[in-house]
Amino acid sequence: MMYSYITIGDDIEVTHSHLIEENGEKRVYVHFERPIKDEKRAFDEAECVLPEYEWIKRIGFTSGEFEMFDDFLRNNAHLLYKYAESGGIRIA
Repeated sequence: MMYSYITIGDDIEVTHSHLIEENGEKRVYVHFERPIKDEKRAFDEAECVLPEYEWIKRIGFTSGEFEMFDDFLRNNAHLLYKYAESGGIRIA
């Protein structure tokens, strides 16, 4: 299951997985998505696995955007883990 986390700028949606235990380690998958107007695909997409900060999907974003995403993840990892463990952000 993926949970909404934040919108960066006007159009990049950031979502995250629930907390996943694999091989004794707690992981969170973070997904970045931006709608585009392209005949072959509808979104730029990227997905990163924490705590390794390993990019497992990189489609359409620039290298500068990936640098921004890396900084974003390093500054938000503790919150992403917190919300992944509790089932997403609770908004009233």
